[in-house]
Amino acid sequence: MSGSGSPPSKDEPRLESLCEAYQLGITIRDKLKETDLITVFEDFDHTIDAIDDGYPAWHPAPLSFRAMVLSFVFMEITGDSYANFTRRLTRQPEVATILGFSRVPDESAFSRAWRNRFDDATHEYIQAAAHFVVKEVHDRSISAPEVRPKAEIVDDTQEDADPAEDKSFSQDEIVQTTRLARDHAYGHFDSGRASNASYEDTQFFELQTFMGMVRCGTSQGATRFQYRRGKEYGPHGDTHLRAVKQFGPEELVRGFNKTTDRLLSVIASKASFRRPVTAAIDITTIPYYGEVEEMPMVSGTKDRDGRAFKFATLSIIGQNIPLVLAVEPVRESSEWDENPSNQIHRTVRRLVRRAKEHVPIETVLCDREFDSIQVFQTLSNLDVNYLIPKRVSSSEREVLDQMDKDDQEVAVESASVHVESGSHPMRLLYVPSTSGEGTAVFATNLRVGPEEAETFCQRYSRRWQIESEYKSIKGDFLAKTSSKDYRVRLFYFVFAVLLYNIWRLTDFLLKADIDGEMDYSPVITAGECVELVASALIPHD
Repeated sequence: MSGSGSPPSKDEPRLESLCEAYQLGITIRDKLKETDLITVFEDFDHTIDAIDDGYPAWHPAPLSFRAMVLSFVFMEITGDSYANFTRRLTRQPEVATILGFSRVPDESAFSRAWRNRFDDATHEYIQAAAHFVVKEVHDRSISAPEVRPKAEIVDDTQEDADPAEDKSFSQDEIVQTTRLARDHAYGHFDSGRASNASYEDTQFFELQTFMGMVRCGTSQGATRFQYRRGKEYGPHGDTHLRAVKQFGPEELVRGFNKTTDRLLSVIASKASFRRPVTAAIDITTIPYYGEVEEMPMVSGTKDRDGRAFKFATLSIIGQNIPLVLAVEPVRESSEWDENPSNQIHRTVRRLVRRAKEHVPIETVLCDREFDSIQVFQTLSNLDVNYLIPKRVSSSEREVLDQMDKDDQEVAVESASVHVESGSHPMRLLYVPSTSGEGTAVFATNLRVGPEEAETFCQRYSRRWQIESEYKSIKGDFLAKTSSKDYRVRLFYFVFAVLLYNIWRLTDFLLKADIDGEMDYSPVITAGECVELVASALIPHD
């Protein structure tokens, strides 16, 4: 992974402590699904290494630092006062033992610890872990009667003041994400504007991030952004659009590639991806409802009457961090333009080459839209395996008919690809459809026998992750626009993908030190994950 030699961030200790705090919260949450809060802390082996005891080694501190931290996490979860918690330990001395105390502390011991023994990092650690548990218990309807009401830890003032933003992110999360993106992403995009321009490029990027997170258009987004950052800070909507149009497609794609490399370097010191990775290539659409004359980047859709802008992406899938590694504009031939026929294999080549600059790729999964001998040979030339569903033609129909006669459920046929760019042997795999009806046909360049064909093809089901990915990109991070200018459309989509990647990378930081398989589902929501790592990477004003 390129960039792994970057020096550690000056905020890395705080990042590590917050990651450990959230991992503590995750552990408590998961145990609460099966037992009560007190039992959760029994045989509790979670390490507390990322924060330091405020008392020096020579200080007489008979009460364990770890036990004190866990006690405060417990109190913050339940809402107990020092007095109530001390009474609880007196009535149930076994709880004191579970927490790690050799004796029951009194109220003053807890008060002194909070004021004198704990620093700001420890205060933040305790509140991050406990508040995560409280939110998760109520948001996921976990039965845990001792957990305090969520309203006691959530400030609804800002949300009430601006209900339009309730559906996505809080104002604090928006500001923090904007700063995270600015510090680690914006520097690789250059509009080429004059150095004495009224606004720096980063101010346009911050506005774009804000617009994506509140899901609004340019005019409304600029007004709301100026309201929060000041009229002199944020550009007007028309100024923003003019700046966006300065970015050509090649510059945007190049900037995205460099930014991806930078974001990957941020997590390089924490963990690396499981290698090699499985990737999925797909094409997503952004609906377009205007006139199509002189709109070469607008394409038709499967429903014939639909029109849309199309973008191809390559994403990591499976038991790895879900991340978009490459973005490519799609230009198709249509009745309203003079575009040449779409050479989809060239799009595939560009996506895979860029993605391989970041991680090695073992297998690529594509949908039936990529069923093409040129695509097969392109992937073979790039030295990656592929698994792609085949359209059923007359030759495949003959095999299916023979399978019916022989009462076969699985069959493997050898074949070969011969095109101008090369040739290679391949297999056609006939396996029961996962829908339960009929037989599915897949093409692969791997040697797969009949006894393993069905199991091998089951990995294709991982592609569902990319649909979830597109839903989040377009539903959580894509700013609204009705612009006919493709430069604007591409800019908006690339930045939506960028924000999605920031979310998934921050989620990965939380999971990096957790034992076991990496799960696809995020451990916390997009907003909570952004709030965590943004606060760690970005210093307070």
